[in-house]
Amino acid sequence: MANLQRQFQILLGKKIREEREKMGVSQERLGKLAKVHRTYVGMVERGEKNITIANMHKFAQALGLQVRDLIDF
Repeated sequence: MANLQRQFQILLGKKIREEREKMGVSQERLGKLAKVHRTYVGMVERGEKNITIANMHKFAQALGLQVRDLIDF
């Protein structure tokens, strides 16, 4: 089970990084848009953090997406 959770975190982080890079914004800028700390953005993108649904929603909004878009991998 822990391995499945880790895989999800990694895939989600890659998707967030991909979308952020498409927008052409830095981790710091995404953090400001999502109202989270810039270091948190990096940890999520590297799959180090188990992101909450609330924070996933913040990231989606900041990226101009729906939550379902972030988990469509």
